[in-house]
Amino acid sequence: MVGPDSKSDGAFTSPAETHTFAGILLDMDGTIVNSTDAIIKHWHKIGKELGVDPSVILQTAHGRRSIETLALYNQSRANWNCHYIEGLIPKEYGADAVEIPGARSLLASLEHINAPWAIVSSGTRALVAGWLDVMSLSHPQNLIVAEDVTVGKPAPECYRLGIDRLGLTTEETRAEVLVIEDSPAGVVAGKAAGCRVIGLATTHSIEQIRESGADWIVQDLRSVTLSSKDVAVHGQIQIEIRNAVQY
Repeated sequence: MVGPDSKSDGAFTSPAETHTFAGILLDMDGTIVNSTDAIIKHWHKIGKELGVDPSVILQTAHGRRSIETLALYNQSRANWNCHYIEGLIPKEYGADAVEIPGARSLLASLEHINAPWAIVSSGTRALVAGWLDVMSLSHPQNLIVAEDVTVGKPAPECYRLGIDRLGLTTEETRAEVLVIEDSPAGVVAGKAAGCRVIGLATTHSIEQIRESGADWIVQDLRSVTLSSKDVAVHGQIQIEIRNAVQY
C-alpha cells in the first residue's frame, strides 16, 4: 500500500528531462489501472475458501502471480484454473477499478505512433485483457502474462521475454528499453533484465521504490509523456519525464 511519505509535498519537483528509448514495457495493475478494491474483494473471497486471513494474503499478493501466491497457502489450488478465476474479476468487480492518471493518454499516444511497446503483467491473459476491455484502453500487439513465464517477478524472465517480443535482442538495445512499474518486485525485475525503470508511487512508498532501484520515481503517468508525435528514424521513442522525485 502507499506509505504516508509517498505523497509528501514538494517530493515530486525535478525539472522535466527527455530521454530516448528503443521500446517501452509497462506493468498493468498499479501502473495502468488501479484495481486494488477489486483485488481486495477477490482475495477476501479466496481467503474464505482457503480458511486463510485475507489480510495475510494481501501482504504479499501485489505484483506476484496468483499461482505463486496460492502456492503459499494451498498447493492444490496453485494451478492454471487461475485463468478462469482471474478472468471473472473484471466482470464481477469492474466498477471498483479506476485508471491510473495519465495512462489512457500515454497508451493512446504509443498506439498512434505505432511505437514498440508491450504490457508485462503478473496477471493472467484473461485478467489483463479483461481490464483493457472493461476500461476501453488501448491493446498492445504484445502481451506478456503469467502463463508465459516459469517464474514471476521479481525474476527478470517476464521483462526479458518482453524485450525479445519487441525484437530488441542485442545488449545495446536491451539497455535502451524503458520499464514502467509500481511494485518493488516489478522494479527489481526490470532492472535485472537490464532496463531503465520508472517507478510510480501509486501503490508503494517512495522509499520502497527507491530501495528497489528505480531510475526515476513519479507520482503517476501524467508525468510520463511522448515528447514527439513521431517515432524517430531508427524507431526510437522520445519520452519526457516531469516532476520526478529528486534523488
